[in-house]
Amino acid sequence: MAVVLEALTTVPRSFPLTSVSSSLAPVAASSISCRLNSVRFSHFRGLKIQPPRSIVSTSKLPPRGSPIVCEAQNTAVEVVALVSDETWKSLVLESDKAVLVEFWAPWCGPCRMIHPVIDEVAKEYAGKLKCYKVNTDASPTIATNYGVRSIPTVMIFKDGEKKEAIIGAVPKSTLCTCIDNFC
Repeated sequence: MAVVLEALTTVPRSFPLTSVSSSLAPVAASSISCRLNSVRFSHFRGLKIQPPRSIVSTSKLPPRGSPIVCEAQNTAVEVVALVSDETWKSLVLESDKAVLVEFWAPWCGPCRMIHPVIDEVAKEYAGKLKCYKVNTDASPTIATNYGVRSIPTVMIFKDGEKKEAIIGAVPKSTLCTCIDNFC
């Protein structure tokens, strides 16, 4: 079970303690309770301590990674939803609208470059086009079934059939030209 950190300890270096306390007074009145050397954020729940790993290792080196994890990366609003093996048929193949699917992986640099472009396209074509992402590491069956050998690959589906495939990190204009043929 993970433990959530609720307090952040601060040590003022360049200011005397009295000037720090007086400068925090307006903020403390709103939602932060101040103590001498610590500040407590009553609504902050972004850091947690992971439980120790129980992996048996023959290496004499200590395990990599910090036990403290920031969960802020998981709080961002996703514009484009993820599709898995279980939801593929209902969301993509049985859709009443054209569907754009981005095949990607978390370790792929070009995939990170095209994510904002796909998000813009999803917003621009809202109501006309549905946009989804498939993590090829988590759902390799879908990628294999459609012959995805390189990522990022963007495919456009209409009436349950693959209509177009675009391989690589391409500009928004290239995606829009392909989408306009099917929307």
